Formats: sequence, structure tokens, C-alpha cells
Amino acid sequence: MSEWFTEPARLWLLLVVVGLAGLYAVLQFTKPRYAVRFSNLELLDKVAPKRPGWRRHLVAGLFLVALALLVGAFAQPIATVKVPQERTTIVLAIDTSLSMAATDVAPNRLEAAQKAAKEFVQQLPDTLNVGLVSFAGSAQLLVPPTQEHEQVTRAIDGLQLDKSTAIGDAVRLSVDVIQDQARGTNGKKAEGAVVLISDGETTVGLPTADAIPLAKDAGIAVSTIAYGTPDGEITVDQDGNGVGQRTKVPVNVEELRSLADGTGGTAYTAESAQDLRSVYDKLGSTVGFDEKEQDVTYRWVALGLVALMVAAGFSLRWFARLP
Repeated sequence: MSEWFTEPARLWLLLVVVGLAGLYAVLQFTKPRYAVRFSNLELLDKVAPKRPGWRRHLVAGLFLVALALLVGAFAQPIATVKVPQERTTIVLAIDTSLSMAATDVAPNRLEAAQKAAKEFVQQLPDTLNVGLVSFAGSAQLLVPPTQEHEQVTRAIDGLQLDKSTAIGDAVRLSVDVIQDQARGTNGKKAEGAVVLISDGETTVGLPTADAIPLAKDAGIAVSTIAYGTPDGEITVDQDGNGVGQRTKVPVNVEELRSLADGTGGTAYTAESAQDLRSVYDKLGSTVGFDEKEQDVTYRWVALGLVALMVAAGFSLRWFARLP
């Protein structure tokens, strides 16, 4: 209970509210004994016409609810709320290797990834710096960290496929970008995270395993999304004669998981566009926000006052008096 209220001992006052509710219930059974004192029951009906009992009980119920809410407010309720992180940089690193053309995810892996990535960026707090890195045969910084998130979504639309996969280079570049951003804030420690989406494994450049200590030493977690299915295929003209051959491009889940585990990030898998959106929803609620406890007494007081005013309004309307 102490996790919900600063002064939980004050909730014992709810026993008073319960006592009032019990007394009210008892009085409902004692009132009829006084009605028989009227000898002329016909006159009694004209002087005190019957009214639906539920109205009287509704007013009393609202009054008791208001008292309970105000007692709760007196106990100083607290709630855990999400607040946008400040001075934090998120680098989104997207694989643009040829295997992202596989159509096991409609319309293909890259287009589905582009759509989900844009939705992810749009849900991030406006105060969050967001950068974009694309990687195929090499890693490129397309958008330096910025609070102008529209620049990032436009750049995501312009992603183009290319040969090879340089995951290690993408991690190294992303870490450097976040550290450079930190140097611009009076040399403070880098605050940021990398979200890397890929469907394959490193084929050129820095090996993925060698990129792990770079991120770990910088204190930057890399969360990975292994995107696609084990049955993905693309058409490749391997002989250069204009005739394409179907080539399997299964997702390498283990390499991406080792990257996330080694840097303190989280590894996700997504085999459909809906899966990818769900992953981004989870990431958006963690990488872009901090959690802190906040006093929410005002909410309880507001609800209590509303209940009191509604009870007073009904009582005046039906009985021409306040409860």
C-alpha cells in the first residue's frame, strides 16, 4: 500500500465512511416505524407522496463515494508516470542490404520496415534527439541527431538497397554519433541508445563481435530487431547474364541477439509488419521516456468534488435540499 500512497495510515479513515454507509443502511429499516403514527394514510400520501427510493439512495451513494475519494486524497496518492527524457539521443540504424527486398513480409522487408520505423519516430517525445544511419556495404549517417523528426521520416522514405551488410560498422558509427552529441552538452556522459533493424549478418567491415565492446565501453545499449522469416528469398543475377536465381535469405537471429545481450540492449524478433509495429511500440515506451513517481492528490480531490457536486445537484433537483 505504501507504493500507492505517501501516508497510507490515513486510509484508516475509510472505516468512518464504511460506518456511515452501515448506519445509512440500518436507518432504511427503522424509518417505516414512524410512518404509522399518521392515522389518515390518505392524507399522508398527499402530504408526503412516494418518491422512487433509488433517487435517495443514489444521492447518498454519491456522497459516500465523495467522502472515500477525499480520504484517499488525504493519504496523498502517488502514481508512476512516464516523462520524456532530456538530452537523450536515439540512433535508428536500418539495414538496406539486398536481402531486405525479400517478400516474405508484404510488400517486402524494406518497405514494411520503412513504414514501421516512421511510426516509431513519430511517437517519440519532441524533445528527444533522433538520428538515422543506414547500412549495406558501409554505414552512412543520413540524418544527424535532431529534434526535427520530420527530417528523419523523410530520410527513411529515401532508403535504397545495396550490396553486403555492415552491422559492425553501423554500430560503431551510431556510437560515435551519440558520443559526439554528448560532447556538445558540456562534455556530459553520452545518454542514448541504438535501435538496429536487420535481417542478416555482417559480411563486410567490422565484425559484429568487435563492435560490442565499443558500445559497452560507451555505456550505449544496442537493441536489435531481427526482421523477416527463415523462408525469405530474393532473386539474384549471380552470373551476370540477366537471369536471376532464387536465393534464400534467412534471418540470423543469433548474431543480432548476441549484439543486444553484449551491449545491455534487448533483442526482438519480428516476422511480420504487425510484429514489427508491436516491437516499436515497446521500444517507444522505454527508450524515449523515464519513469518517476508523481503526487496525484489533485486527481482524487477533483473526483471527490465532482461526486459531491453531482450529489448536491441531484438532491436539489429531486428533494429541494442539499444532502
